[in-house]
Amino acid sequence: MAELSLPDLDPTSDRAVFRQIADHIRNAIERGVLAEGDKVPSEAQLMQHYGVARMTVRNALQVLQGEGLTVAEHGRGVFVRSHPPVRRLASDRFARRHRQSGKAAFIVETEGAGGKPSVDFIKVTEERPSVEVAEKLGITLEDLVVCRSRRYLINGQPVEMARSYVPVEIARGTRIAEPDSGPGGIYARLEELGFQLDHFVEDIQSRMPLRDEARALKLAPGVPVFRLVRTAYTVDGRAIEVCDTVMSSDAYVLSYELPAR
Repeated sequence: MAELSLPDLDPTSDRAVFRQIADHIRNAIERGVLAEGDKVPSEAQLMQHYGVARMTVRNALQVLQGEGLTVAEHGRGVFVRSHPPVRRLASDRFARRHRQSGKAAFIVETEGAGGKPSVDFIKVTEERPSVEVAEKLGITLEDLVVCRSRRYLINGQPVEMARSYVPVEIARGTRIAEPDSGPGGIYARLEELGFQLDHFVEDIQSRMPLRDEARALKLAPGVPVFRLVRTAYTVDGRAIEVCDTVMSSDAYVLSYELPAR
C-alpha cells in the first residue's frame, strides 16, 4: 500500500466501514492518484491495510463497480474503468462540410478525440414503424420504413447503438437500404437524392439500460445511458429520418451552443 497511501478508517464515524473504504478509493480516483487503467489494491492488500474481513473489502469494491468507476477482470484484479470521452458538438456534428468530405458525424467526433471509430452489427430491414416513429415522420402505422441498425465502437469498445428509420419510398433501392451506405453516411445519400437537410431536432433522456443494451454496450453495473431520438427535417419542413440512439453515458460529453438572442 506504499504506492497509494490510503487513509485509515475513522472509528468515530457512523458511516459503515465498507463505505469508508469505498470513499477512500473513490477519492483517489477523483484526484487522479489512481488513473484510468490503474489496478486498484488487491483484496488482500486492502484487508491488511484496514484490518477488515474479505467480505467488507468486497462490499466496498462492489460499491465502486456499481458506480461505474471500476471494472473487475477475471484473474487479473480490479481496475479503474477507462472512459474515452467524446465531445459531441451539437452545433457542428451534422455540418454539411463533414458529409461532403465523406465523413459521418461519428467518425469526425471520434477522430477529433484521438480515437479509432468502427461500426459493427449492421442490419437493414423493412418494417412497420412504432407509434413514436410514425408520428415523427408523419406516416401511418401501416406504412413501411427502412430500418438501419448498427453499433458504434471507439478503439474496439462499444459506446452506442442506433436505429435509423427512413420512409420506404425514399430509401428502397438506394444505398440507404444497403449495409454500407457510402461516404458521409445516409445524410449524404439523402441530399444526393434531392432532400436538402435544414435542421435536426433531438430529444434526450437519461435512464438505466435494458438488459440487452447493457450487454451490447458492455456496461459496468450502475452506468446509465442516454436515449437520444433525432428527427431530420428538409428545407420544406418534411421529416425524412428518425434516429433512435442509446449511448453509454460515460463515453460522451454532450456539448451545446445556444444563442442568447
